[in-house]
Amino acid sequence: MRTLNSSLSARAAVIAIAIALAVGLIPLSPASAESDLKLAPDLSFTDDSSSNFPIADDTAGDAAISTDRPTLVFFGTSHCWNTNREAERVVALYPQYRDRVHFVIVDLNHVAPAQHALVSNYYSGYIPTLAIFDRHGKLIYDRAGETAGRRGETLNLAALIDSAVIDGAVDAPPHKNAREE
Repeated sequence: MRTLNSSLSARAAVIAIAIALAVGLIPLSPASAESDLKLAPDLSFTDDSSSNFPIADDTAGDAAISTDRPTLVFFGTSHCWNTNREAERVVALYPQYRDRVHFVIVDLNHVAPAQHALVSNYYSGYIPTLAIFDRHGKLIYDRAGETAGRRGETLNLAALIDSAVIDGAVDAPPHKNAREE
């Protein structure tokens, strides 16, 4: 009888959790599958000496363009101080947007098989490149170069992300292209 009661209690607990998840009593963060984005160690922001890809995360290889929230795709490589500075901006803004925006990071030196279509469709040949999609998967921003002229400046990138989060309409801010520096 004790085993039967334990079995029924375990089933009841599983059913209760399933019901709570279904009705939203236990929230699941939409970013729960994503890792924290962090800057790789020993990055240089003034020269091309860094051999590490600038963003360290556990979701390398993710190629999903979300259809329930905006997606930001970051394309870059190691040995590029422009990529490092733009990666710093992405990582700085990540905590603010992680629950509302899906972040996809593409290391062009080590492209995951699932990311080949992203590279062929949205990478312009210059680094860094950002592609931003609205919550319906429509491309609304696709540019190479940094989104700001100074290191640590995140206002333009935040405005781009906010536009995607709010209504999907992006007015591209003025920025220096990596080729112009």
